[in-house]
Amino acid sequence: MTTREQLIEEIKEAPDAILSEVAHFLHYLRDRAETETFDGLALSESALAEDWLSAEEEEAWKAL
Repeated sequence: MTTREQLIEEIKEAPDAILSEVAHFLHYLRDRAETETFDGLALSESALAEDWLSAEEEEAWKAL
């Protein structure tokens, strides 16, 4: 059974009060997914800065 099918079965048995909360949460998740973008470069910059700013790295790129 897929996740979608499992959710549909749960929805069929859930009380209306819970369904209202689930609907709000689903809308929140969908909105968040649309507005967020993954910026791997920005996330890795601080981790890679140690290597980029080392004396060895400077020496290696000096001739360019």
